[in-house]
Amino acid sequence: MDALELLKERRSVRKFKEEKVSKSVMDEILEVSSYAPSWSNSQTTRYNVINDDELINKMANECFGDFDFNTKTLLAAPGVMVISYVNGFSGHGPNGELASTKGDSWGFFDSALAAQQFSLAAYEKGIGSVIQGIFDEKKVAELLNLPENEIVACIIPFGYEIEGKHSKAPKRKSVEEISRYF
Repeated sequence: MDALELLKERRSVRKFKEEKVSKSVMDEILEVSSYAPSWSNSQTTRYNVINDDELINKMANECFGDFDFNTKTLLAAPGVMVISYVNGFSGHGPNGELASTKGDSWGFFDSALAAQQFSLAAYEKGIGSVIQGIFDEKKVAELLNLPENEIVACIIPFGYEIEGKHSKAPKRKSVEEISRYF
């Protein structure tokens, strides 16, 4: 699959086969994911892979509040990636000072790039995923016993997609509607 095809075809997937993704395949995906750009090559993104069904169930039932849509998706997934990042580096200059008006938000931006890179690398291996942002990040961090200086950016349920469930790309706005040339 070439890069343009990959970028146009990858879609959010919420229905998965029960089959787990092997550690060797996941390691290949994570190796590619590690090349996502980051502030001053700080590489502060952390990939927390969850394959344990009990832990997935606990996360689904305790960390999504009343947002049942995400709960159901998580419960259907054989694996879950929790993307977190080490806080206090991205967006800072060499002496620790904030380098822009964006403040500490660069860590979240770097994690978003890493999440997209993970999702694309997974798709290339035949693995579907969906990036979720509605959850209780403190509960997720506690459940995984993450270090205090790490912030949970997103949750990505993943797995081999059920055949025939892959949706076609929704109609896209025209280039004229989404762009400006100056």
